[in-house]
Amino acid sequence: MPNSLGRILVTGGAGFMGSHLCERLVDAGHDVICLDNFFTSQKRNIQHLLTRPNFELIRHDVTHPVWLEVDEIYNLACPAAPGHYQYNPIKTMKTSVMGAINVLGMGKRCRARVLQASTSEVYGDPEVHPQPESYRGNVNCIGPRACYDEGKRAAETLFFDYHRANRVNIRVARIFNTYGPRMHPFDGRVVSNFIRQALRNEDITLFGEGAQTRSFCYVDDLVDGLIRLMAAPDDCTGPINLGNPREFTVRRLAELTIELTGSKSKLVHRPLPADDPSQRQPDITLATQRLGWKPTVELREGLARTIEYFRSIRFEDFRPPTPNY
Repeated sequence: MPNSLGRILVTGGAGFMGSHLCERLVDAGHDVICLDNFFTSQKRNIQHLLTRPNFELIRHDVTHPVWLEVDEIYNLACPAAPGHYQYNPIKTMKTSVMGAINVLGMGKRCRARVLQASTSEVYGDPEVHPQPESYRGNVNCIGPRACYDEGKRAAETLFFDYHRANRVNIRVARIFNTYGPRMHPFDGRVVSNFIRQALRNEDITLFGEGAQTRSFCYVDDLVDGLIRLMAAPDDCTGPINLGNPREFTVRRLAELTIELTGSKSKLVHRPLPADDPSQRQPDITLATQRLGWKPTVELREGLARTIEYFRSIRFEDFRPPTPNY
């Protein structure tokens, strides 16, 4: 299948990352089905694809079963920003667990390849740095972020149990901080928050001293990694880290955003949220060896492209999906 055209389902396909993945797959000639309930996503993200003959949109919640005939499934459905996944933590857990069960069941029935978009959050606040796939993590299972962290960990468990028990052909990608055009301006993530605040000349909010580190991967690089993982040999189940190994402090990101926007914003400090990771940096040795993949877009270049997108939209056209942003 990886060398031919196929029928591909992308759950969460109207979201930030999902829309870029759908676009890449449609351009490659595949028949693409985008499934999304539009909780945090925007129809405008995939509006340009609606007239394409090999693209189909289904409004559906992945926590409920859906019957489709497909060759590959990319499971990207889940709120990914803390304000959104903490807004309804039980629904977040359901999306990860029940969504995984539903796509894996489809994969078993159709004999389809199924890729799980997992997350670096499975490592929690890591005590090992950088984080290799062999690290089992340091997660608070009863904290405010646990609905997402543990939901994704449970989804990984389900993927490997379906693989061992039912021979479902799986792939698991652990995605680190990703950014780029089509981010929701009110998604509460650090990149979109900083750009929105800078373009409005508002104070830029730093939690703590801004010394916590993140590794920012441009969305085009991430999509390339996902497609390579799906096309990899069947023994390449993962988990495989996908992210940019260049590490930056959050303060440095804020300063670079102010520089690139020419903003008059000032930095202000707020208390650190509970269980906020102090470090985040992927070890991508496995992705480089098995997929021949590594990111190519530097933060300055990717951030400039993202700022250009934010300048092209009207913030008032976007509704914050939750009160928490």
